[in-house]
Amino acid sequence: MLSQREIIERIQQQLASRTASEVTPTFVAQLVRQEAGVISDEAVLQVLRRIRNDSQGVGELEQILAVPGVTDVLVNGPDSVWFDRGQGVERARLTFDSEASVRQLATRLAVSCGRRLDDAQPFADGRLLRDDGSSIRVHAMLSPPAEGGTCISLRVLRQASTSLADLEKRASVPAEAAQLLRAAVRDRQSFLVVGGTGSGKTTLLSALLGEVSPEERIICIEDTAELKPQHPHVLSLVARTHNVEGAGAISMGDLLKQALRMRPDRIVLGEIRGAEVVDLLAALNTGHDGGAGTIHANSIHEVPARMEALARLGGLDRDALHAQLIAAVQLVVAMKRTPQGRFLAHIGRLVNTRARELAIESIWSHPDPALSAGGHDD
Repeated sequence: MLSQREIIERIQQQLASRTASEVTPTFVAQLVRQEAGVISDEAVLQVLRRIRNDSQGVGELEQILAVPGVTDVLVNGPDSVWFDRGQGVERARLTFDSEASVRQLATRLAVSCGRRLDDAQPFADGRLLRDDGSSIRVHAMLSPPAEGGTCISLRVLRQASTSLADLEKRASVPAEAAQLLRAAVRDRQSFLVVGGTGSGKTTLLSALLGEVSPEERIICIEDTAELKPQHPHVLSLVARTHNVEGAGAISMGDLLKQALRMRPDRIVLGEIRGAEVVDLLAALNTGHDGGAGTIHANSIHEVPARMEALARLGGLDRDALHAQLIAAVQLVVAMKRTPQGRFLAHIGRLVNTRARELAIESIWSHPDPALSAGGHDD
């Protein structure tokens, strides 16, 4: 008697020679009964579900993505599947029937992203666009080098369209802080939003861009299209990695240079992560005020060191970076993620110390000590 996997493989071979119009659910069900012989309706549905999972979306992981609030799905081999919905990682009941099933899914996802994944290239990452407008960042690593089995990491990237008023209603941004931020946007102060992974940086940035005057043109440059501010004139430019031949890459720096020729009122970098920081600071210091961006940092006081590291990638030394940064950026805003949710923790401004070094001076801290902890005043 054939196993379920053998039945599926034989059916998939037959489906490969058929046109899309011929492959209807009824037709596939008939093939299942032909190949399996005597089989219950429940078993037919199981096979149909497996065939669908082998060819569509993220396969069996779709049921986890359907859980409200899920941001990450993590597969550490066939018997270890986890997810995160804002409360830390939780173990899923789902398991795969074999290492081969995980590897097959990982390979299909990589190919769907235009990437190669095999023994010669055992890890890959890319992005998948979803029908609901969201996208998924995919990373996969085969075994070996992953010792416990093929690993798959999915991050759900949803477009951020929340307003600042919405964040106030949720108490994510206290009213006093919201007033400060609205004034900063109105006065065309440039700012950086910082925080750890999943802390709500992009959500806050999108909300603040919604406060920009409707007469202004905003150009958003991103690695993945996540910003969707409630504003009538937003142009999104999205970077692109190289294809399987190693060609066709378009960097954030490339797009920033193009944006300068597109009559921007505000230039926004969705996430500053490399040498493009040099071009951004140059732009902000040559008349393009009111710009913004996000960077990974655990507190506002880590920003100088983080920016120094990024600037070195663009050939800018420490002293030059400090001079350009303090002239270009006025505010640093820090988000913090807690088990209770995501909150604005700090607002700081850039200042020169007596030693003529760059520092961040706190001008607002969350009234809850647990949320404002982790930073210090210089």
